[in-house]
Amino acid sequence: MLFNLITPEKFLQKLYKYFTDPNKMRALVTGGAGLIGSHIADLLLSKGFKVRIIDTLQKEKHPYGKPDWMPKEAEFIQGDVADKAEVEKALQDVDAVFHQAAYGGFAPDITKYFYTNSIGTINIFTIIKEKKLPVEKVVVASSQGVYGEGTYKCEEHGIKEPFPRPIEQMKKGEWKMKCDVCEKGMKAIATNEKRVTRPASFYSLTKYDTEWSTLRFGRDLNIPTVALRYSITYGPRQSIYNPYTGICSIFSVRILNNLPPVIYEDGNQLRDFVFVEDVAKANLFVYENKKITNDVFNVGTGKPTNVLQFVQELNNAYKTEIEPQIPGEFRPGDVRDLYSDNKKLEAAGFTPKVTLKEGIKKYVEWIETRGNLKDYFDNARQLLKERGIVIPTSK
Repeated sequence: MLFNLITPEKFLQKLYKYFTDPNKMRALVTGGAGLIGSHIADLLLSKGFKVRIIDTLQKEKHPYGKPDWMPKEAEFIQGDVADKAEVEKALQDVDAVFHQAAYGGFAPDITKYFYTNSIGTINIFTIIKEKKLPVEKVVVASSQGVYGEGTYKCEEHGIKEPFPRPIEQMKKGEWKMKCDVCEKGMKAIATNEKRVTRPASFYSLTKYDTEWSTLRFGRDLNIPTVALRYSITYGPRQSIYNPYTGICSIFSVRILNNLPPVIYEDGNQLRDFVFVEDVAKANLFVYENKKITNDVFNVGTGKPTNVLQFVQELNNAYKTEIEPQIPGEFRPGDVRDLYSDNKKLEAAGFTPKVTLKEGIKKYVEWIETRGNLKDYFDNARQLLKERGIVIPTSK
């Protein structure tokens, strides 16, 4: 099989690897200092991989430089995936790529989404193609955000895949999704991979671009590729400094400072919270499964939790009773209800194991080792309001 598909250049590269270090698979993890990337790196090391990490150490996430959880056994490159020269250096002599680097959330600088997420992905595959690198498989991080709104059922008119709610509706404080025929409220159901993609934010658009480019390059270059559409991922190592993304950390820092978590809309919107260790294991699973190639999978729990329930779980874990603040504000492009249908990944052989209660407990044990934490959310919220990313209702 190797000789049928490989170019002479790739064959020589693999031959060199065989004689220099035959027992070590080499993996590159982009964004390997971050929440998901760092857990993937740890898992790969535990499996005997030789790991290289490239991470730009964004100031919003890592204001004090390289975090203390970075493994000494991994090679580290501080670099930007949008810089082609740095990506070329990082890709040398690797067998597998786990592309996790991304700029995300509801941040005010939209250009960074495209600079990091779209250009960074293109750089990886362009270099693999130009340098004829013998990469065996690429797994990339996508997002449930590519769907736009979730999937719903109208009792009278059946399954619906609606467009995002109009801003005019949200300004009135009318949060529920309405059937486009009868205008009655609809019930959210799990969203599967067959659902039409309709990104509702610039971040989600770049994640769709990431997965589309990955699968297209994979076919063109005859490299197995997989895109994983993550639900809301939380857990230890989620940035406690970034006020624009990471509901678990944002709410936790508020609670630990005796401040109320600020909830947009009414708090009854449904989300799927998946623990980071399960997400890391899903990455390794699709990498190791040779039958999985050029495909897309949801990675979530398949269990909806509303935001008010999530705050209550945090209060239970911290043994606090801090009531959330609901100021009647919303973010255009935010979805109402979205949780994953996991049947496709389960049919392939993988099921997340960590419950929400267990995951929050592990997160709380971690964050309590971080010392005194400063809240950055209030200043960020004001900036988002000034730029129209957060809008008050007219009620």
